[in-house]
Amino acid sequence: MSPHIRPLSPQFSSGPTKKFSGWTPAHVEDAAIGRSHRAKEPKAKILSAIDRMSVLLGLPDDYRLGIVPASDTGAVEMAMWSVLGACGTDILAWESFGKTWVADATEQLKLEDCRIFEADWGDLPDLAEVDFSRDVLFTFNGTTSGVRLPDTNWIPNDREGLTIADATSACFAMQMDWAKLDITTFSWQKSLGGEAGHGVIILSPRAVARLESYSPPWPVPKIFQLTKGGKVVEGIFRGDTINTPSLLCVEDLHAALDWAEAQGGLSGLISRSEANLSVVQDFVAGSDWCGFLCSDVANLSSTSICLKLVHPDVVALSADEQAALAKQMVAMLANEGVAYDIGAYRTAPAGFRLWGGPTVDAEDMAALMPWLDWAFEHAHK
Repeated sequence: MSPHIRPLSPQFSSGPTKKFSGWTPAHVEDAAIGRSHRAKEPKAKILSAIDRMSVLLGLPDDYRLGIVPASDTGAVEMAMWSVLGACGTDILAWESFGKTWVADATEQLKLEDCRIFEADWGDLPDLAEVDFSRDVLFTFNGTTSGVRLPDTNWIPNDREGLTIADATSACFAMQMDWAKLDITTFSWQKSLGGEAGHGVIILSPRAVARLESYSPPWPVPKIFQLTKGGKVVEGIFRGDTINTPSLLCVEDLHAALDWAEAQGGLSGLISRSEANLSVVQDFVAGSDWCGFLCSDVANLSSTSICLKLVHPDVVALSADEQAALAKQMVAMLANEGVAYDIGAYRTAPAGFRLWGGPTVDAEDMAALMPWLDWAFEHAHK
């Protein structure tokens, strides 16, 4: 027998993520489509989105937030191409995207003084080994491993280098201590459930000082250029985007921000995400076949919740057999229309990845849990 209750929404994809409940195409009817993004009214919408995100995130007044091309990937690489190389660099990598930044630093930029701190799936590197006289690049929340930083207490206030945080699945779902973060990047397709393709970069005054005092030795593509004539291009942070943004996506962002504000702002969004994690924690605590990929409960991500198969019969299988079993379960749940796109990331260990960001309702997460048992019971025979 299958469970009696189904999630009202089966959308648990980790990106693009679920839109807020009640979203319809009517939310973008006022989009300034067919207009130049440089025109007065469309530019005002872009600037308003910048200002509203800054307020919702609680940014200090002297921090700058700008919309940039190519989603979070473009924002991270914009930061790397613009500031790295001024001193040594430490990079932390414990999941797929962190390893991408390692490849960028070592194979593309070919940094001469670059130290890599890696950890296996489910773990964090030793944060005590990081040297803050150097620039430090890290993923705030491991979207593909379900492992997040427990806090930023390991980052000193009197650091010499810059901290660069890829926070695409952390912003709007986790508390950010801005005093510890010099360059932060994200895309609103994650925690806000917006449309993909646009990145956001946040600069501290220390980051601005680096940009205006350092010229990297490599060519910087136009879509990465944050300075002109030795000065930060302020227009980027006041609605003059480097390339043409989608005004349909900007309108959709405003709808998401309306919803976020109605949830009680940042604290409400964080509470919604933590509620989703709590549901899964209760399920895992009572399960004999399912566990968290993350090895330390203090580091559990509330947005990218990654699960693995731990039943003794399954652990005894080969890696290919475990992957086949997980894939079968994912397909069963999709065919039932109760959960879409919850397979583990393609390079991660076999298992499942549930998006638990603020736009997912905890009631839907709770309704899904019995279906996971159902799928395992039927696939594991």
